Amino acid sequence: MDIQMKRGLLDACVLASIKNEPSYGYRIIKDMQPYVAISESTLYPILRRLESAKLLTVRSAEHSGRLRKYYHITPQGLKRLEDFRSDWNELLAIYQYIVREDKGHE
Repeated sequence: MDIQMKRGLLDACVLASIKNEPSYGYRIIKDMQPYVAISESTLYPILRRLESAKLLTVRSAEHSGRLRKYYHITPQGLKRLEDFRSDWNELLAIYQYIVREDKGHE
């Protein structure tokens, strides 16, 4: 898969995983696991990139004696997710065109 396309898909997956409530790295990985395999070494650069783009915010809180970073989607992040859904409809139409049966050559 094209690296830029995959990057955009993973960004959208991360934003979708924190859409309804703030979350932390390990939980984001577990929430995404049934749909897409992602490692910590892939997730944390995505989270930093999304934070830099102001699509999410980060706060630290103590949990079991350690600091844990919680990620929260911003209004810009929600907008990006909405834009992704709109773009996905266009991409789905292109996919359906590509995989359609060629009726003229049956």
